[in-house]
Amino acid sequence: MSQKVEKPTLTGHRIKTRKRDEKEKYDATVFRDAILLGLNEAGSDFEQKAKYLDTAGSRLDYRRYAEPLFDVLFAGGLLAPGGTILLEGNDKVYEHCVFRANEDPASLQAHYEVLYKLIRRYKYLEKSLDEELKKLLLFLKGFNDTERQRLAQLVGICLGNGLCAPNCLVTLFEQHLVKDGLSIEFAQCMFRTWLSERDIQNVATSLKKLAIDTKLMELLPINKRTQENFDSYFSTKDLEPIREYQKLRQSSAMKRGVQSSLEDMIHNEEPVKEMISLVKEHMTKTNMPEHEMIVMVWNTLMNAVEWTKKEELLTDQVLKYLKQYSTLLAALTQSARAQLTLLVKMQEFCYDNMNFLKVFSRIVVLFYKSDVLGEDAVLKWYDDGHSAKGKTVFLEQTKSFVQWLKNTEEESDEEEEA
Repeated sequence: MSQKVEKPTLTGHRIKTRKRDEKEKYDATVFRDAILLGLNEAGSDFEQKAKYLDTAGSRLDYRRYAEPLFDVLFAGGLLAPGGTILLEGNDKVYEHCVFRANEDPASLQAHYEVLYKLIRRYKYLEKSLDEELKKLLLFLKGFNDTERQRLAQLVGICLGNGLCAPNCLVTLFEQHLVKDGLSIEFAQCMFRTWLSERDIQNVATSLKKLAIDTKLMELLPINKRTQENFDSYFSTKDLEPIREYQKLRQSSAMKRGVQSSLEDMIHNEEPVKEMISLVKEHMTKTNMPEHEMIVMVWNTLMNAVEWTKKEELLTDQVLKYLKQYSTLLAALTQSARAQLTLLVKMQEFCYDNMNFLKVFSRIVVLFYKSDVLGEDAVLKWYDDGHSAKGKTVFLEQTKSFVQWLKNTEEESDEEEEA
């Protein structure tokens, strides 16, 4: 008689999770209530406030609750999406936050000192502050005028003292902020405070790193995006550096655009008259003088070509090429200053590019015959208008031509006297 085999069963021990290994539930409201107890006790005493935040970090998890911590310090409570404060009674709002700070600089400086001491003590909060500022700027529409102004002032102080990264400023170019005029108003207040802390060079360096140095005009709503409107926002003396900086950067951007267009036209062998129209239009728009434009055009012409390395062929290549564009250069050397500026630039180019050393005098003669240069400019350059670069070499090269010009001038004077 067969016996029934008992089926195997799984056995084992139930592992209990230790209490210390249980993950604590994230509850921002509990953290807020805890931090508010100490902050409200400190009241308007910023020294006590800083001391409390310093010691509270040992028992409250700042790393985990960095966002609600900064929400309370800036807005007085937890922020819902859009910028409204989550209210649960008056006792849940911190009255001595940044948004409710007094207008005087000393009050805002005291708020900054609290943040500075907190981040110096808990270095990991530095990144959290950057994230908080990005969020606050995104929520600008949800704040009132005073709150936006206090935030802008504090951001200016933080940027001026390097407490936060300038990356948050990219948020100002969000379309919903630009459209409502909030971006330009915030920038106006922020730049004023920033410039009171540091000079324009510090501001310019930060803007350049973010690649927004040429985009300041885009802070204005698209239907108001003119230089006149921009100037009106930055017309006061303390904001004058921003207005001048913006003009300079805009001019540089337009200059690069013209250079690029001119180079394309050279490569495509487009008519010289179209090139003249391009540069003349740019000069009219930007009030760029001839002596600056001639330098830009000369650099563009000389950089647009791959020059031969064979010295015996270079002279012919240079003269043939420059003769082709002599009409363009002549259109930009109507003034004596522009002619002298071109001569000095030619001299420096030939010195910096050693293969061109022997070509200089030939270019001068070509430009004289093509009405790019006049005899007065050449004589002025030869006597005392030249650069120190390769002075001896170039003066010796042009000595015979200059002597010929002087003799021709003397003969003309004798004929007039006769």
